[in-house]
Amino acid sequence: MLVRIRSRDGNFRFDLNPTDDISVLIQKILETSNTIDPATLALSNAPRGGENLVSGITGDLQSLGIGHGDLLFASYTALSEPAAAPTPPPAPALVTKSATLSGKPVTPEPAPPVEVAVTIPQRGGHRPWEEVEEDAVDTYWEKKDGKIPRKKGQHGCRCGPKSMCDNCTPLEPFDANYQAEHAIKHLSFHSHLKKLHSSAPLSSQSTSYVPPLSDDSYQVQVPCSSGSHPSWPAGICTKCQPSAITLSRQTYRMVDHVEFARPEIIEGLLAFWRSTGTQRFGYMLGKYEPYEEVPMGIKAVVEAIHEPPQEPHADGVTVGFPWEEQKKVEDLAKACGLQVVGMIFTDLTADDSPEAKKMGKVVAKRHANSFFLSSLEVIFSATLQRMHPNPSKFSSTGSFSSKFVTCVLSGDLDGGIAVEAYQVSDQAMAMVEADMIEASVDPGVLRVKEETKTRYIPDVFYRYKNKYNIEVKESAKPCFPVEYLLVNVTHGFPKAPNPLFVSPTPFVAENRTGFQDQTPGLVASKFSQTVKNVSPSAFGTGGFVVPDEKGKGKASDSAGVVADWLSDWHLLMYLSTMGIVEPADMKLMAQVGTTRDPALLNKLFESPSWQTFLVMAESEAPAAPARDYPGAGESAPERFDDGFEIPPDVDVPPDFGGGGGGGGDVEMGDDAGGGGGGGANANGMIACPHCTFENNPGATDCDVCGLPLSG
Repeated sequence: MLVRIRSRDGNFRFDLNPTDDISVLIQKILETSNTIDPATLALSNAPRGGENLVSGITGDLQSLGIGHGDLLFASYTALSEPAAAPTPPPAPALVTKSATLSGKPVTPEPAPPVEVAVTIPQRGGHRPWEEVEEDAVDTYWEKKDGKIPRKKGQHGCRCGPKSMCDNCTPLEPFDANYQAEHAIKHLSFHSHLKKLHSSAPLSSQSTSYVPPLSDDSYQVQVPCSSGSHPSWPAGICTKCQPSAITLSRQTYRMVDHVEFARPEIIEGLLAFWRSTGTQRFGYMLGKYEPYEEVPMGIKAVVEAIHEPPQEPHADGVTVGFPWEEQKKVEDLAKACGLQVVGMIFTDLTADDSPEAKKMGKVVAKRHANSFFLSSLEVIFSATLQRMHPNPSKFSSTGSFSSKFVTCVLSGDLDGGIAVEAYQVSDQAMAMVEADMIEASVDPGVLRVKEETKTRYIPDVFYRYKNKYNIEVKESAKPCFPVEYLLVNVTHGFPKAPNPLFVSPTPFVAENRTGFQDQTPGLVASKFSQTVKNVSPSAFGTGGFVVPDEKGKGKASDSAGVVADWLSDWHLLMYLSTMGIVEPADMKLMAQVGTTRDPALLNKLFESPSWQTFLVMAESEAPAAPARDYPGAGESAPERFDDGFEIPPDVDVPPDFGGGGGGGGDVEMGDDAGGGGGGGANANGMIACPHCTFENNPGATDCDVCGLPLSG
């Protein structure tokens, strides 16, 4: 068959067989010029775009889809100097030996033949998608076909149990009619992948596999693949400059639903606003799980919110970025089986109208007639999404888009507080990467930056329907609505909550200096309250593990108390920053807090870090309250071996000496002396029988309550 090649050196035709290996064609291309750098040689079936390095292509021509008369486009980077013609290997030399030990001459023997093989450099043949470690939810859906089952006997179906027709055949997960009937605005990510693969299924194990996904890029290609001019900004051509951009609503979303494990997770942010009147920001920690409500859906399950250092204001938050504790937070979250899945912030303003103020309503700022996410928030979300890429083996770079979500706590149209969840589109991420857009004074409008000598801005357009219901294409310069870059995500709470952190006495959140401080004394106080009914011997080796009938250890009630106390993200995070717990023991403590495994808890009690914590808790524990009433020192508080004190219960008021109503036995009846009247103590002070206030000697009425001291 005849294969045509077009390159910067001209047009060439090569006679090949369909069963020839691709290396035969590559070798013929290399022979057309001595300036070709084999490591940069790439082939494509289009004049521009879709280039694939030949070092990563294997197989014969027929399996690669190359047929008779096909035209391929070759591109490469020229060598600085023409490569010298390969020197033929020298003829095999004759190796002679003078003689053997006996003196007999040895016949000359030819040297072994030297094999000369033409090899193609493998530089650039790395396949990043083969080494990607995807999220567990992605691996789960890749093993499923995602078909939507339909019941028999409906929509005109008359099939039996072992037959099937067009009316009961399972639907594809990307079926447009199903999406419209169930009001699903965006395809799930894996439904989008199924749609891409529906025409020609591919396998990542195939030698000719090309990943179907690639991130958008609106930057000038540096260096230019043509090699005909200096790199940007010294030069630019149609091959290295980005194409014009037409903004459109993204048809798929990486995350379909945000689920909060329990309402108390967001209640902490709301309590801060109610107490201070200022806003709050936090990173959501959780995991990704399958979401069965949409075909092949993914949900982000939020288990905790970490609040980084920030400066709250009435109309916003100033957040340090990038935040210094990110590495510590990510490491501890990984030990708990979690990761950063998104961010959440409040935007609340109390409604000052009299009726609304009585009902505790808030102002509705975000709606269809104003904005949903402001231009500054869109840029911030796009920046964070770029920092948290989604690993995918269906992308040529090993990552595609992001699962990072943005949640807003703001007022709804009814005056209540509601959660709204969003993502920004891949176009928004690419525009932020190219430094093309900036925030404007109007929160619902994004501004396209001006082009400079070092910043190239391609043409940007967006479509909309005018008042005549005609679709119009308009330039996005200088500004355009932010709605073109938003992706809606649903949210909610589970029907049967099963949160990861279950502490009954939640620890205060981090970085609330001056409002709710995290101190060692607070940790010791919480711990003292938790273990006040726990025997001191329980902290010994094996104290919390009770063997059952089968010989397996099970947690006692005391173990559950301590494990539940440790099941608090804010507490674990503060303990990791105190410097008294070793990293390995901190990981063990995180596992105890999330799994509440008695064996792990017993192992924690045996660790040196736990003993150090007990010493700290004893030294920082609050002292018992002082007692200044008579007889206070007669009953000393009970002291444990580890230093904790539990004061005795006092159920009766202090004893008073003297007349009726004083301490000792009280005589009932008409002859009782003082019959319930005030009693005088040793100093002559008279105690009121009504309020127990001690009045001066000789008083007839109480100086506090005014009632007679005689009863």
